[in-house]
Amino acid sequence: MSDKDTQFWDKAARKYATSPIADIAGFENTLARTRELLSPCHRVLELGCGTGTAALRLADAVETYLATDISAQMITIANEKLAGQGSDALKDGLSFRQATADTLTTEQVKYDAVLGFSYLHLAGDLPRTLGNIRQMLVPGGLFISKTPCIGDMNPLVGLAIPFMRMIGKAPFSVVTFSSVELEKAIREAGFETHFTERHGSKKKDIRPFVVARAP
Repeated sequence: MSDKDTQFWDKAARKYATSPIADIAGFENTLARTRELLSPCHRVLELGCGTGTAALRLADAVETYLATDISAQMITIANEKLAGQGSDALKDGLSFRQATADTLTTEQVKYDAVLGFSYLHLAGDLPRTLGNIRQMLVPGGLFISKTPCIGDMNPLVGLAIPFMRMIGKAPFSVVTFSSVELEKAIREAGFETHFTERHGSKKKDIRPFVVARAP
């Protein structure tokens, strides 16, 4: 990711926060399946948390939950949402912070699970990002992701991205891959693919839910 990505998401944060979730049923299924995989003793890291929607729903299932995003504005909104839940809803183990996989890897902190929802296609260098995630996981730790695979979409979508970037409608770091290519990249990063599911409620679901385990 680059400074241009930070600027893009900072600018888009308020509008993003008010945008409806495209597939509520699919989102709820993803949250439910993720909770089933988490344990009360888990230390969890979420990458690309946006305005904290998933973090606020999942943090009570684990011991600690660090939700991060490249955008300071996204993190500001996430903290506003957390504070708006009231003192009874706040969880001591949940925290929001501006950070990236690159910066977090240098801290050498290990997590039991790393989550990335609608994240990998925006992370820039896919092999580097997956390598960073593997480094941050304890042996046997879980990487749980649900990512739009642009390579499985209409080819016109991929062709439109450079133009959308030029007019400020798309971030700088958008990576095109298919679901097959994504799973291959995850394996090549040293993970064992545990299972893959499709949670979308529409006819075609281009967002595979992939659970992989670190060696």
